[in-house]
This record gives sequence, C-alpha cells and structure tokens, in this order.
Amino acid sequence: MNRTPVTDCRQPTDLLRGSGAEEPADSGPTATVPRELVHRARADDVLLTGWKSLGDERFSVTANWPYTHEFYNPVHGRHDPVLIVETLRQAAILLCHAEFAVPLEHHFLMGDLHYTSHPKHLEVAGPPAELTLDVVCSDIRRRGDRLSATNFRMTVRNGAHTVATGGGHLTISTPQAYRRLRGASFPRESAAPTIPVLPQLVGRTDLAHVVLAPTPAPGRWQLRADDRNATLFGRAVDHYPGMILVEAAHQAATALLSPAPFYPASFTIDFHRYVEFAPPCWIEAHTVPTMVSGATSVRVTGHQDGQPVFTASLTDAGQ
Repeated sequence: MNRTPVTDCRQPTDLLRGSGAEEPADSGPTATVPRELVHRARADDVLLTGWKSLGDERFSVTANWPYTHEFYNPVHGRHDPVLIVETLRQAAILLCHAEFAVPLEHHFLMGDLHYTSHPKHLEVAGPPAELTLDVVCSDIRRRGDRLSATNFRMTVRNGAHTVATGGGHLTISTPQAYRRLRGASFPRESAAPTIPVLPQLVGRTDLAHVVLAPTPAPGRWQLRADDRNATLFGRAVDHYPGMILVEAAHQAATALLSPAPFYPASFTIDFHRYVEFAPPCWIEAHTVPTMVSGATSVRVTGHQDGQPVFTASLTDAGQ
C-alpha cells in the first residue's frame, strides 16, 4: 500500500500524536478520535475511539455508542439504526485520512451504504456499548499517489456478538476537482422554509431533528432540515449531506407505517446525485414485497427537479 503523504494541504497527521493508531486525541473514559478525522462538527457526535492496521488492507476500529444522545435516541428499546450507518461512514472516512493520508480538505462522496443487523444484539442496556469493527478495504484506486476510491466491508461486534455487517463505496476528490464538478450551487438560505411533520410520526423527539415536511399526498414529503442541527450537517457543505438522506429514508419508512412500530434490520441506499438546497426535493415511500417471512419492506426514493437523487430499501426482521 502506498501511504506516501501529500503536502499541498493540511495533513491528518497534524491531528495525531506519533502514529496515532491507538492513542486517542482526548483523555478520559470516553476519549474519541479527533472530530476532524470523521467530519463531525462536535466531539459529542464522534463515535470512534481508536484504530489500528492489521496489514493487507485490513483494520480494526473501536467505537462507543452513547447510552444517551440528543439525536440518537433508542428506538423501541434498541439503539437507533442510523447509528450503524453513521459508524460505517465515520470508520471509512477515518481510515482514508489516517491510513491512506487523504488530506483533510479533500471531499468524500458515498456512492452507496448498506447494513444487515441483528436486532436482538442492539438492545440498549446499561453503559455505552463498546464496539469493535473489522474493516476490509478493497478495489482501491488511486490517481497518482492519491487515494481516489475504495470499497469497504465491515463487521460490527459487541464482545462475542455480531451486531451488524455492512459497507459501501466512496470516491474522493481534490478541492480543485470538487469545484469543477459542483460549479455554482445554491446556498443553504435558498431552501424554502417548511413546517416539519410531528416528531412522533417519524420516531424523533425534537422538531429540529425532523427532516420531512408534510404534503397533501400520502406517502410523500418534502425534504427539509434545520441547519442548526450539527449532528446532521457535520461540517460546512454546499448541499444536503448524505446522512440527511439516510435519516430521511428512515423517517419516511417510519411515517409510512405509523402507528405500527418499525425497526429496520437491513438497509441499503444508493446515492445518484448531489441533493441541492433548491429546488425542493420530494421523498416518497411505499411498501414492497420481501422474501423475509413475516417482514415488512419499504422502498424510499428522492427526486429533485424531476431527477432521482437516491433510492433506499428498509426491511424489518420479520417473524
């Protein structure tokens, strides 16, 4: 593996002590990796506590899921399933910066994300869950000495129990390539003001955490987000972050099936294009057949300006 650091941007090593592989940035019982390495604005939203290389593009990452959090609240007595997606996302970005020397200013685009979980091992009980992620990177691509894309597969374990498996694909752009790709974009202020649906309808407890606005049509909503919600927005962006689309898919499935409880045991999302702050992005959800006995499966799609922007599928564990 070529891990030669580049020198024209601020380097991840600026945030690390020594090799950084096993020494977190903070001290204390819930020490985490530097928030910049996982693209989070607040330390409270950092889930990862350390990592080490095992060789042959394999890594071990440790994580801590909070017992209480203002956004990631338990769902039907289990950990918020969006925590799984966010953990996968943070681990992939951390390793790109810390092990592949991707500069902090470079831009990441997730092509897809997916997980399959074991809900019986996701029950919230006692202190924060301490997890280990076994990570394998594959199909690694470079442009010169720079990492430009990789696939990642992860197994999330809590002690002897496998909590979930998942992965995805991401590509990486230099700031110059990103500016050429994006061109002119709409600022956050261009998003039309909308009134959110009731938090209880989408499994949330605060209006600031709701990413759907009602429409007259059943199973259809307008995407919205409170940009003061640092958990969803992370660092500054010129488009809706992918995690808002992940949250929109989970909220749409929950709202579609309400008042029946819904806890997705499996989830996939494909990102087709960036979602701009304007014009409106429309979210639609409907149930679809599934081969899982007794299970309910929901397909959620997003469209903007007549173009598909993402497609997601969520399925519960069934009987």
